[in-house]
Amino acid sequence: MSVIAERLHVLEDVRLTSGSHSPDSGEMCAMEMVAFLAGEDWTDHPACVSPVLAGFLRQWNDDLDDEGRQMLKPLLPRTIGTAGDGHDELRGWLCADWLVRVHTPAWLELAGIGDAAAALRSLPALRDMQTLAAAQPAIDQARAAGAAARAAARDAAWDAAWAAARAAARDAARAAARAAARDAARAAAWAAARAAAWDAARAAAWDAAWDAAWAAAGAAAGAAARAAAWAAAWDAAWDAARAAAGAAAGDAARAAAWDALRPTAVELQRSALELVELLIDPVGSEA
Repeated sequence: MSVIAERLHVLEDVRLTSGSHSPDSGEMCAMEMVAFLAGEDWTDHPACVSPVLAGFLRQWNDDLDDEGRQMLKPLLPRTIGTAGDGHDELRGWLCADWLVRVHTPAWLELAGIGDAAAALRSLPALRDMQTLAAAQPAIDQARAAGAAARAAARDAAWDAAWAAARAAARDAARAAARAAARDAARAAAWAAARAAAWDAARAAAWDAAWDAAWAAAGAAAGAAARAAAWAAAWDAAWDAARAAAGAAAGDAARAAAWDALRPTAVELQRSALELVELLIDPVGSEA
């Protein structure tokens, strides 16, 4: 019986958690579990897994909530043996493509920037420098639109904050409103999958051509996605803060922001799991 077969029962019994862990902690993240299943020394960088796939899963493991994280478990044994299979450049392009044509448009749509989102979704699949060059105008447009939305939302948020503070006529309310929006925006941004594709594609960047591709596609699309997520979070947070206008503003703002972001975050979780399937078998995805 193989080491993997002998240890599969542990996969069923252990609950995946975020972060890295020590061997005696009783906890494992996704990549630590893979190293264990493969019989490697304790690590979250198992040698048996493609660095692109492992980079994505390390970040995605931490971005998912506790229940969502357990959905990774059936996929983990299938990642073993993907290292050195010659497909990491394709994996990197798959990550960049997902970031540009799936992840970024989802947040742009949430922020009401529908035209830029539609332009990104309609792009041909990013697979090489030529398709990237053709996509660059749409990426630049999305980046500019996202930045503008973020600036507008930030200005509106501050106006709403001071209006709420004056209405409450208390310094405490003013501070609570500001803190609530900041906390909600930060939490919402981290709830997104934005860093996973970046880390995974960067792990594949071992030649100048791919470095240039990711610098152009990843940075531009990542900026647009972050801007859109912040814009949506600010709007939701300040709507709640204006309604509460008191000591409960923080909790209300965070809850409202999450309610606004939840459908998009859940859909991106589902999409990212499909991306992991593609990264496991990238050649099959091109068939």
